[in-house]
Amino acid sequence: MSPDTNADASIEIRRATHEDYDAVVDFTSDIWPDRGGDYIPRIYHDWLEDEPGQGKKTFLAEVDGEAAGILQGVMLSPDEAWFQGMRVAADYRRQGVSHRLNEATFEWAREQGATIGRVMVFSWNAASLGAARASGYDPITEFRFAHPEPDSTAEGPYRVSSDPAAAWRYWTHSDAREHLNGLGLAPEESWAVRELTRDDFDRLADETAVFAVEGEDGLAGTAYRSRTYDREIDDDDAAAASDEATTETWAEYGVAAWEDVDAARSLFAAIARDAAESGADETRVLIPETARYVTDAPYAGVPISEEPDFVLGIDLTGE
Repeated sequence: MSPDTNADASIEIRRATHEDYDAVVDFTSDIWPDRGGDYIPRIYHDWLEDEPGQGKKTFLAEVDGEAAGILQGVMLSPDEAWFQGMRVAADYRRQGVSHRLNEATFEWAREQGATIGRVMVFSWNAASLGAARASGYDPITEFRFAHPEPDSTAEGPYRVSSDPAAAWRYWTHSDAREHLNGLGLAPEESWAVRELTRDDFDRLADETAVFAVEGEDGLAGTAYRSRTYDREIDDDDAAAASDEATTETWAEYGVAAWEDVDAARSLFAAIARDAAESGADETRVLIPETARYVTDAPYAGVPISEEPDFVLGIDLTGE
């Protein structure tokens, strides 16, 4: 149960709109100041659904007419829901707001046909990890990001093809798939994971890129590019030097798995070439949070993020 299950009857839940922007900014602007602040004020208008019925719904909690919390649900597949952006205003914490938001979002997801819902929580966010467990979520997996530098001349010891059948075949037999419970970054939604399918590899081979490492003894690695996107650089000096917002292009790779360090070198080299050809300034590659994968990446010369992220899930088939 949630730590604030004694929900006050005065809490009302409705769909958030663009007109709620100022109210949402008011209670999210002081979140995570030591980590650059909350991202929701920066992306709210793009993040919000324009109208109902788009496989996405953002819920706003109000107490006596004042915005008190927010949470978004997104359908990533016919039966997989993703929940993100849970925030509760400081003045209304531990008063039932998160419980009521969860109830509304779970009910909406069930109506869409979801049988499971998932969330991602940064490993440093102990409060959110505890709240998620108290709300009924169970731990599923953990991962971290590797950041190979885009390089059109990068080379590895093994050949890497773009054959989606080979890439999928390696994935189905990899320990990475087992550790990640079959999950990879969703091309349809930023900062979300879902179960990967053979159709995903076929489609991404046409739309972005897939990779299959061919080692000395057969298939030895796989990866796919989930998307490329532009992100505004959070740099006051850069902004001051230009009349326009300064942006950088990121290439995101939804999962990477490999057999050994030489396969890792080959896979990261192929990713580096692809990122350069895509015009990317930076990359991020999801890798399993295991001792082997996390040590293989720097051994192969690739930087990794300082901390992992956790994925938790909840069974939505019950009431």
